[in-house]
Formats: sequence, structure tokens, C-alpha cells
Amino acid sequence: MTTVQTWTGRETRALRHALRMSIRDFAEHLGVSERTVSKWEAGKEAVRPRPEMQAALDTALTRASGQAVSRFCAATGDETADPAGAGGAYRIQSHKFIPAYIGTSAADMLAVLPQAQPRPHEWLDVSVIRVSHPGGRCLAHVFACGVVVLHLQQDVAPASLAELAAWRYTSYKDDLPWAAHQIARLLSNQPDSQAATPEYVMSMYLLHEPGCRREDLDNAVRLLSLPSVLVNRNAPPRSEPVSEHVERRLLAEGFEQPSAEPFGIPGVSVGFATWSGLAYHALSPDRALNVDELVSLEVDVQMLWAYCRHIQRAVEESRDPVMPPAFGWRFLRAAHSRLTTARVQETAQHCLMRQAAVTTSGLPERLTQAQAALREAEVWVAESAHEHYAGGSDRHRHAERLHQRPEPTRHSQGGGVGRAVGGDGQAGRVHSLPQLSGQPF
Repeated sequence: MTTVQTWTGRETRALRHALRMSIRDFAEHLGVSERTVSKWEAGKEAVRPRPEMQAALDTALTRASGQAVSRFCAATGDETADPAGAGGAYRIQSHKFIPAYIGTSAADMLAVLPQAQPRPHEWLDVSVIRVSHPGGRCLAHVFACGVVVLHLQQDVAPASLAELAAWRYTSYKDDLPWAAHQIARLLSNQPDSQAATPEYVMSMYLLHEPGCRREDLDNAVRLLSLPSVLVNRNAPPRSEPVSEHVERRLLAEGFEQPSAEPFGIPGVSVGFATWSGLAYHALSPDRALNVDELVSLEVDVQMLWAYCRHIQRAVEESRDPVMPPAFGWRFLRAAHSRLTTARVQETAQHCLMRQAAVTTSGLPERLTQAQAALREAEVWVAESAHEHYAGGSDRHRHAERLHQRPEPTRHSQGGGVGRAVGGDGQAGRVHSLPQLSGQPF
């Protein structure tokens, strides 16, 4: 394993370049400011980071891929170092999206918390809240329509794609209860909040360093988008990766998967979207989609999926889905248009990515079904209100007719003619009236 006795600005710069990170990305990777990294590198051998940062740099080197460690060794002149134990041959950034419906009132209350920060969005009010996670960085995206999406980012360096696939399914079992606990913690001071139970985890993988041959890169990204073919999910007690020779065969020969939708640009990027998620590799980072573009779209897709799922659940439980007017069927109609129609300023590769992600998610069908359910519920509410108003008017007119009718006389015991006092106080003559049956004449 490659180790550094004492980190200085020289080794720090060499590690950053070996990881192929900008100063900003490297600073975020270590959890320090950009100014701190720049100060280290400017000081070269004369600057030695603090002990706690020495440990952080050790960890960053340990988790680096074999290729990155080889570059680091070449830059520092340590050609004899063995990078085999420094990590896997792949360097991958994992993004997990865990949505849940919490209701508009709870979302409004979360948005005004001191730790909540507004996030720019084209057509919704969105706030983000940092959530602690022991193995990654997490943001809770709180949407005004009542959905929260936890976005968990983790850097992994698996020795094989099958190892990543096994980690994916094993970690899901921990991710869901963790997400439920974090959402419950956020809502602990919101008395009117609805119980939120996340139902699934959606993944996206950004392949930074491939551990395969260049000619196998397309198949590697395709496998990342559909990792279920690389794991035996029924193996007790937990999912097991397929053997090494099976993965090599899949990389070399490929596999048929009609549902995998490509969205890469030749010479710029390789990308695939499936029902299981997205996978992307930038061949030319300066021209390819950036991480914020990929994450922003997937967060929106999962937000709308969870919103439609809430409506679907009401229908399946024989309840009429009733949502706030601002987020009724017209809101879903607008969202459907925004996600399925190209924008004027949209680039070709962003358009391809959006179409692939939306189509493979099945969201358009969900949006259509949810719109129909909300429209039907709205019509039913309107008809009920009209019947109630009309019924109330009939009863009011009936009461008025009863009030305006002359009051019948009290009959004498012996005959049909009696006496009554008129409205002017004078005696008048009236005929006997039939007994009232409770119905108007």
C-alpha cells in the first residue's frame, strides 16, 4: 500500500492532480475551504497541513483508485510503490435519491427553518437542508408541493462492477430506515405533518475512472445502469456478486437490454438510462454534462414520482385524492409539459438525457393517471357542492311558502264553521281547512 510519511503542499498537489480534481472539488472532497487547498499548494514543501488533515489526506489516498495511485506515485517519484492495495480499479460517484410525500403544510414549515436554504428552480419553491450521514454527503430537497427528496452522494472505489452492484442492494436495506429516521427527525417539531415512509431508493452512477479496457467502456456504463445482471439477489444472507469471469464476459460481449436508453454524445460522453437508474461517463469533461445538471433532473423526476404515488395510493385505498388547488391536475399538466418538451436554451445532450431519464422512469404515464384521478375528484367535489347548494335553495323556498300560507282555524267540536281573528283584529269568517299532512299544498 502506498503511504506518505508527512504530507506537504507538494504531495497534496500531486494527489489532487492524480485524482483529476479541481481545487474546488478537492476541497469539498476533504471537507476544507478552497483557500486552504490553495495555501497548501502555494507553500509546496514548506507547508505541512495540521494532523487531522494529514489523516484526511491519508484516507483520500487510501480510497483512490489504482490508476490514481499510480499517477500519484509517478508524480512524487515513488515508482516502487505498489498501488494494488490502495483501492479498486474503478472510481465511481454514487448518487442515491430517496423521496417521500410529507404534505404541503410540513413542507412550508421546513422551508422556514434556520438551516433551510432556498434552491433556484424554474417552476417550484424548493429549499435544501443538510442531513448528516456517516458515509457520505446528503441534502434534503424540500418541495412546496409536499415532497422531500433525500439526495445521498457517496464516493466508492470497487474492485469490480459486480462488487458495486452487491454493495448497492445490500446498502439499500440500510438506506430506507435511515431515510425514514432522518425525515422523522426533520418533522419532529411539526405537529400536523403526515407520516412519511420512503418506499424505494433510485441510484445514479458517475464513472470517473473506468477499470476496464477502453473498448469495453460502453458495456461498463450500460452495466452500471442495470446492475441487477451482476448480482445474485436471492443469495442468503445477502446479495452476492457474480463471478469475475461472468463480468469479464459481459464487458467483452455485451448483453441485450432493450430498455437501456443511450443518451451519450460520441467523443463527449457515454450515458445510459434504465428503469433501475442512470449511469454516465464524461469522455470530455469540459463539454459533457456536469453533475448538477444530472442531479437536478433526477431530483425533479423522483419528486414527481413520489407525488403521483401519493395520489395513486389514495385511489387504491378507495379514497378520492384531494390536493391543494395550487398543486392539482393543472400543476401536473404543467410538469408533464416541462419534462417532455424541449426548452429553447436546452443543449442537445441535455435534451437526450432528459428524454432518456423521463421515458425509462415511466413518469409520463404516472403523470397522466394522476391528472385523470385529480380531475375526476375535482368534478365530483364540484357536483356535490352544486347538489348541496341546490338542495339548500329548495328547502329555503319550501320554508318560505309554508311561512306565507294563512294559518288554519281551530275547529269547534260540533261543526265545520268556526271563528278566527284576522290580521286586522276583526272577526272574520273562514271555511274549515283539510288536515295538514306536512307537504305543501
